[in-house]
Amino acid sequence: MSEPVVITMGDPSGVGAEVTVRALADRGADLRARAHVIGDRDTLARAARACGVDLPLLEPGQPGDGIRVEHVPVAGLPGKFGVMSPACGEAGFRYIERAVALTREGRASCIVTAPINKEALNAAGHHYDGHTGMLAHLTGAPTSWMLLASERLNVLHVSTHVALSDAISRATTARVLETIRMGQRHFQRMGYAAPRIAVAGINPHCGENGLFGSEDADQIAPAVAAARAEGIDVQGPISADTIYYRAYQGAFDLVIAQYHDQGHIPIKLVAFDTAVNVSLGLPIDRCSVDHGTAFDIAGTGTANHANMLCALDYAAQMASAKKGVLA
Repeated sequence: MSEPVVITMGDPSGVGAEVTVRALADRGADLRARAHVIGDRDTLARAARACGVDLPLLEPGQPGDGIRVEHVPVAGLPGKFGVMSPACGEAGFRYIERAVALTREGRASCIVTAPINKEALNAAGHHYDGHTGMLAHLTGAPTSWMLLASERLNVLHVSTHVALSDAISRATTARVLETIRMGQRHFQRMGYAAPRIAVAGINPHCGENGLFGSEDADQIAPAVAAARAEGIDVQGPISADTIYYRAYQGAFDLVIAQYHDQGHIPIKLVAFDTAVNVSLGLPIDRCSVDHGTAFDIAGTGTANHANMLCALDYAAQMASAKKGVLA
């Protein structure tokens, strides 16, 4: 991996700086030499002190062992952890904007993102539903998908940050089919010759032949049939109350969830600290921790950095897979 991984610090008032410095301290000098953080130098220094990390903050490209930081100045940062601030929302946006530019220029292999705060982001005038929508806009991608990846359960979402009523209408045959195709392409890239994909139904018991709704028969089943006709190993719709157990036991490599909570709840039950949020459908690679800014513990040095370690490992896998060599 010749180009570095860039890590965006996330909201300066959240735990992003802490989990970042702790993960880089744990992973050793080799990774630190191949990664740099985009964020606020003062915030990272305070986070390092809170976590007991005794590594110098270096400039990108500077020799020596330490944490390389590309400082992006933003006026009005509160200078303390645990507060919601529009300035922090602006900072989170600018860190991502810079990371996208580096990646699109070929100067970074992958973006790993620490958490942002959606309220702060929108208070700063950046009206996105989160990282995924923001990245789609910044890269010009017409659409994108959220994959939650873990060791025993992987879930790709048809829709994410929308109202439940909107999620049902968004589960069109075309969108479900394209989600299946996207999952197939990504898992083949990651080394699965023929990924086993299962598609969750949207209604209880997949509608019970229309008793609890017709969307499964009218919208989802035709997408599965079309994908099977293309040679994809996919089954469904399968009732959501059994599909995740079956996948967790090894029956499937990937589950297609129809909406946010249908996919997030099982992942957070079985892999709360280890699941990685991966954006698919973008012209760049991006993965992230799957947790929030945790303002209540920010600055205490107690935030669990296991999720950031998993995100860094997945970024390395994607970089290797891009070159045709699985990590």
